[in-house]
Amino acid sequence: MKFLCMGYFDPKKMNARPKEEIDAVMRECQPHLEEFYKSGQVLIDAGLDLETKSIRRVNGKVAVIDGPFVETKEMIGSAFLIEAQDMEEAIRVASLHPTTQVGAGEQLGWGIEIRPIHYFEQKK
Repeated sequence: MKFLCMGYFDPKKMNARPKEEIDAVMRECQPHLEEFYKSGQVLIDAGLDLETKSIRRVNGKVAVIDGPFVETKEMIGSAFLIEAQDMEEAIRVASLHPTTQVGAGEQLGWGIEIRPIHYFEQKK
């Protein structure tokens, strides 16, 4: 079974920290990422840029909106796809991700949402 995991952060908390501090936190993530990958269950891992566009159908046409569609105190900063037998195993694997392993993540509002995928098709 596949699970989509989205890593969230609090942009206000992240932006309040000096760049050097954030860079140090990101370096602290590296050994945890290596352990995460060693599980052999990570299919895709992606860090996301802050620039976003939202699209939706409005009055019969596709409308493009800059930024997140809704105001939120959390933004998605990463997404990863894992293979697991069930939600319990998905939680165990996702818990290896730096989001839950790095101490500063708590102060920066880091968290992970785990969602089972009911439809998945991979095109080559």
